[in-house]
Amino acid sequence: MNTPDNVPIDVDDSPPGPSISHRRMTLTFDAFHEYHHRLWLRYTRTQVGDRAATEAVVEAACRRLLLDWNHVLEQESVAAYAWAVLKEHIRDWLTEHGREPALAETAAFDAACAARLLPELRYEYRGHDEGGEHGGEHEDEHGDEHGGEYAALERGIGLYSAMAELPERQHDAIVLRYVLGCTDEEVAEYLGCGRAALRSHVRHAKRKLAARLNLRRDQRTGER
Repeated sequence: MNTPDNVPIDVDDSPPGPSISHRRMTLTFDAFHEYHHRLWLRYTRTQVGDRAATEAVVEAACRRLLLDWNHVLEQESVAAYAWAVLKEHIRDWLTEHGREPALAETAAFDAACAARLLPELRYEYRGHDEGGEHGGEHEDEHGDEHGGEYAALERGIGLYSAMAELPERQHDAIVLRYVLGCTDEEVAEYLGCGRAALRSHVRHAKRKLAARLNLRRDQRTGER
């Protein structure tokens, strides 16, 4: 458009701001990040142990999600997809540094063993033992040895290795629910399943842990 020479034209030399869609995308990610970031840090700390490494792993996962956020939003479960990305970054870090998950070394694991998980596993063991072929004879015949075994378990011996043998979803369900104290709704969101499916994962995990620990006792007493 032609304008008279004496009519000033406003010229904005500053670069254009982000588009509305970009701002909306960023705000959506920011809200997601704020909601999940603390739990992500707590979980990653149980795996890598070191605080600085924990923050670096989580931030790397967040950067990857933000760069591909439109694709993330297309997933059936954003939380479950993002959880898988976080776990991939954790595995990569552990592999790169030649480390095993640090869960057994954390205070949260010790607290979970004493407060919630071991009492429930004792219940699972009693139910299995009373309904099994031995009919509860183990505790009467070998009570002292069983007590010693539980004392060892309360120090985290044996339970961590048993948990490491669980399928990934069952392992995550146990760690999120018992070690980190998440609600069933939160755990189901991260695993991308319904609450009924979550309860099934937890039930099967506890039975496997109880059976695994029972096997250790049988090996000590020479029974099969």
